[in-house]
Amino acid sequence: MVRMKGKWKFSVFVGHLLLLSTLAGCTGVLDSTVNPRATLEAYPTLIQEGEMVTLDARESSPIEGLITNYAWDFGDGTTAETIVGFTSHTYFAYGQYTVRLTVTNDQGGTDDASASIVVNGAPSINISMPTSVRAGDAALLDASNSYDPEGDILTFAWDLNIIEDSDGDGDPLNDADATSAEVFVDTSASGIINGMLRVDDAAGAFALEPFELNVTTRTYKVTWVTETLDLTWDEYLNQGETWSGNMTPGDSGRIIALHALLELDQDVAPPHDNFTLALNIVDDGFKMAVDTEAGNYTTNEPAQGELSVEDMNSPGEDGLYTSDSPEALLALLLQRSAGERGQGLWIWSVVAQQSDPDPIIGDFDPDPGNDWMLTVEVIIMRPSLTEVAMGDGSA
Repeated sequence: MVRMKGKWKFSVFVGHLLLLSTLAGCTGVLDSTVNPRATLEAYPTLIQEGEMVTLDARESSPIEGLITNYAWDFGDGTTAETIVGFTSHTYFAYGQYTVRLTVTNDQGGTDDASASIVVNGAPSINISMPTSVRAGDAALLDASNSYDPEGDILTFAWDLNIIEDSDGDGDPLNDADATSAEVFVDTSASGIINGMLRVDDAAGAFALEPFELNVTTRTYKVTWVTETLDLTWDEYLNQGETWSGNMTPGDSGRIIALHALLELDQDVAPPHDNFTLALNIVDDGFKMAVDTEAGNYTTNEPAQGELSVEDMNSPGEDGLYTSDSPEALLALLLQRSAGERGQGLWIWSVVAQQSDPDPIIGDFDPDPGNDWMLTVEVIIMRPSLTEVAMGDGSA
């Protein structure tokens, strides 16, 4: 009996060991965690600064149960959590970023996925240029020190005046007036020039930089100088013939006065020949004429006719004037004002009205014509310009 009791106790002990072993196995099965499977799709993977990337993890699987959390690390120092597998993110600085996603299911299991994003950097524009120049001076705009963060080759498009639509497409802000890194600006007219430079890299990024250039007028000291223009014609006319000659003295300055003298060769015997001197200033409609008058045979004075006009125009005023160029100022000073005379074409004419004596017998004419000389003297005032430095714009 004692032996049997000992065997029973041994059997009970072994049974307990087997039960504990079985229970331990069941406990291990209950504590095991099933991890989800994370998937991540990013698009686009190449963007420009300030653009958005869409991140899609909706193909992730919980394996068992439900996905309860999506944890996003965008690689730029920012994170986010969502309960759906879809989000977006904006990158404001160029570089390469790794987006890391952690998916968690309701059993506490986790899985990770990642995607790489490349953010292309926009070019950095550096324009070297003057802020102010005088009209007509060279103004160089130099953007050759501009650069791309990734080292791409840059292309340039200068809109040299955002007010003018130089390409005629209806948009004055998109003109490409020059495409080199350096360009000279037209400074022939004073005023403020506002323009825009666009610089593109090879990956689709671009930058815009406005610029402003102040083109100032030039200052001139004007002194009016009096000059005399002399012209002489020496010709021969038969009775009834006409001679004409042209001049444009107003091209040289402002007409102040004119004097013209027509002299005929001395006849051997009276009466003197009779010629007419006439002047027609076409643009003015100004006309004058005079007939020659007999000279004094005793003093050997020839027949002559004289035209004379004083104070045709008021004298020019000395002083300081501003203009974009000396040519523009001269044109302004010499342009015809209301009532100004003497500009344009002058037409002189000499007509042999009568050459005496006429034939007495037959067709022989002892005096068919005469030699004559026309001397014209025109007094003009011409502006003389001397540029002077005035203010910062003329330094």
